[in-house]
Amino acid sequence: MTKDKTLKKNLWFFPLGTVGRDMLYQLFTNYILLYVLFTRQLTPTQLMAITVIMVLARVFDALNDPLMGNIIERTRTVWGKYKPWLSIGIITTSIVVYLAFSVRLQGWAFVVFFGVIYFLYSITYTMHDIAYWGMVPSLGSDSHSRDQFTSRATLFAGVGSTIAGMLIPMLTTGSMTLGGNAQAAYSYVALLFAILGPIFLAFTILGVKEDRSYMNEVVPKVSFKKIINTILKNDQLIWVSIIFLIQQIGLNLILGGLGSTYIYFAFGYEGGLYSLFSTIGVLATAFLMVFYPAISKAIKRKKLMAYMLIMSLVFYVILLLSGIFMPNSTLKFWVITISYMFTNLGQYAYYLIMMISIINTVEYNEYKNGNRDEAIIASLRPFLTKLSSAIVVMLTSLSYIIFGITDVTNKISSFEQQTNLGIITEAEKLSSIKDVLAGITSFQTLGLLCVMCILPAILMTLSYTLYKNHYKLDEDEYNRIVKELERRKK
Repeated sequence: MTKDKTLKKNLWFFPLGTVGRDMLYQLFTNYILLYVLFTRQLTPTQLMAITVIMVLARVFDALNDPLMGNIIERTRTVWGKYKPWLSIGIITTSIVVYLAFSVRLQGWAFVVFFGVIYFLYSITYTMHDIAYWGMVPSLGSDSHSRDQFTSRATLFAGVGSTIAGMLIPMLTTGSMTLGGNAQAAYSYVALLFAILGPIFLAFTILGVKEDRSYMNEVVPKVSFKKIINTILKNDQLIWVSIIFLIQQIGLNLILGGLGSTYIYFAFGYEGGLYSLFSTIGVLATAFLMVFYPAISKAIKRKKLMAYMLIMSLVFYVILLLSGIFMPNSTLKFWVITISYMFTNLGQYAYYLIMMISIINTVEYNEYKNGNRDEAIIASLRPFLTKLSSAIVVMLTSLSYIIFGITDVTNKISSFEQQTNLGIITEAEKLSSIKDVLAGITSFQTLGLLCVMCILPAILMTLSYTLYKNHYKLDEDEYNRIVKELERRKK
């Protein structure tokens, strides 16, 4: 197969593989806390215990992710170093996710089970996530091809996340709930995604052909010293990692639970509303994912970030003011939803730029230190994503406790459990929940709204300022480094 045909094939089979992965990720990362809140009656102590577990699991990933990257670097098989871990990781992740949403334990027994399953998820998802994104440098060495693979893979990841974000609330909340209650519904959805994850990743495992010149390299030793040195000796990797972490927290705050809770409180306990909110919210990003390679040729990254920051800040202000001053109505829902769509467009532009900026530190590492260490460098992105999700969970849980949200969710989960046991009908459940929501105060809804709008705007501004002042690998500098590396090899 010619090089051009291989590239075209890879540009389809590589991104297709992540659709199911991101459905699993969306379910576990963005809905696990909602699942817990609306199917379990938790004391504030138990909720904080769950929050601590999630944070500790991400600290564990501080060792797990780079170590996994180092293990991948050492892997030498007839299938290369990436595909074995893609296979093992996706199968075990699917099993873990299904179990996480299917047990019916309550109280502290559930908290203990949650701790075990959450750490297992951290291990299994890391296997295929680092292998997947670590493969990008082996698919293209020039900046344009990496833009293509990164933007297209991010687009397909967005497709998976959007499908999941549309189906999960619609099928687990309100009148269209599968099985009539949240517990059964989440179990059915988890089973579906656990099947789709391996099916989609099979496109990458069986269809992608990567450059395996790494097979001729000396197998590096597994050592924490190697991991730490790779990170600490790459100043640009350190800066972009800090910036990426800050940006990811702001990006995920709304989808991490605050957005759905606000929509349910302000407009009613109907999953279809939140499906509409989240789907339209990420719809504009599809345009960006498709056309980013062309946009990146016309507008340099730092200038594009400035434009996106201005746009996002304007719509964060509109989102906040409409939530405060407009009466609850269909018009208010659409103003909030469209405003969120434009803030999300800016945030996802930052996400794409950060992804490419992290990958480009591979050549900088080779230029400065003599080694590429793709898998170790690539392992930082999923680690930072997971760490940011843990911080989002912590901020979300604190918001729930401060604004008394758990008092409401405990009442709702009680009705969900009674429906699951057949004590009340689904119609009676929905009527009771409607009465509960009628007693929600403006302090609670406006409190959620302020956290959703003000904090992401501050974090986005901070990430732009740091990137502008400290990340030096712009387009011109990166191209200069690539040419210098080619000269050295010759």
